[in-house]
Amino acid sequence: MTSKESAFGPVHVLLFDAGSDQEGIHSLELNGRTVVLMFEDPDDAERYAGLLEAQDFPVPSVEVIDREELEQFCRDAGYDGRFVPAGFLPSSDEERLLIAPPERNMDVSSWKEQAEAGEPEAAEAGTSPDPELEDFRRRLEGLL
Repeated sequence: MTSKESAFGPVHVLLFDAGSDQEGIHSLELNGRTVVLMFEDPDDAERYAGLLEAQDFPVPSVEVIDREELEQFCRDAGYDGRFVPAGFLPSSDEERLLIAPPERNMDVSSWKEQAEAGEPEAAEAGTSPDPELEDFRRRLEGLL
């Protein structure tokens, strides 16, 4: 395998309503930048999707896309693409967000309606997490 092949092979991303008019890609806000995660290992992407589901987030599907295509999309949209290699071990709190979502997520209960209306993104949820869900999330993270 050449270095070009390894740099621009397929990656796995989390999409909401894949293939529909309201399709959206999962992203994070890190240091004021919108970051799209690109997982090398599909199991890592599935695990992340499961952690989102445990937080009552809409369940995304894991989709395969060409890394170069996704990086171009990110550049065009003003996003940062972050590659998460298989077996990635975080060394900081920020890097931990690449393998487990933050405890507080954006409120996406009406994201479809807002997307249709062209409104800005929903505000952050102001409620504290459910203790039962937090326990489940910690157990899932322990599997990592």
